[in-house]
Amino acid sequence: MTITEFNEILDFAITREQEAVAFYRALQSENKFTAHINMLKELELMEMGHIVVIESIRKKGVNPQSIQAVPNLKISEYLTKELDEEELSYQSILIKAMKREENSTKLYTEMSLKFPDQEIQTLFRRLAADEAKHKLHFEELYDEFLSKGN
Repeated sequence: MTITEFNEILDFAITREQEAVAFYRALQSENKFTAHINMLKELELMEMGHIVVIESIRKKGVNPQSIQAVPNLKISEYLTKELDEEELSYQSILIKAMKREENSTKLYTEMSLKFPDQEIQTLFRRLAADEAKHKLHFEELYDEFLSKGN
C-alpha cells in the first residue's frame, strides 16, 4: 500500500465521521428536549473522537494487535421497521444511531475483504472494529431503555 492510498482511505473515513458529526448536530437543532439534545451532543463528541483516532492512525499506522473483537448484540439487525425521519424520540434517535454504525461497520468490513493488500485489510478491519464499538454502545443504551419498560 502506498502512502497516497493509505491517506485516501483515511480521508474517506474522516469524511464519513464528519458526516456523522453533521447528522447529530442537525438532529440537535431539530430537537426540543434538553435530555435528547444532550445525548445528541454526546454522540457528536463520540464521532469527533473517532476523527482523532483516525488521525492518530495516520501518524502511527495500524497495529493488527490493536484490533479488538467487539461483541455484537445484533439489536439493530433485528430492527426492520422503517423509521419516521421526523420522529425525534429517544428510541428513534438510538435506532438511527445504531443503524448508522451498523452500516459503517458493514462497509468497512466489506472493504477489508475486497483488497488483497494486507495493510489495507488491516486498516479497514480497524475502522470496522471502531464502528462496531459505537454500535455496541448504542445497542446497550437501547437494551437498557427497553428493559426499563419503555
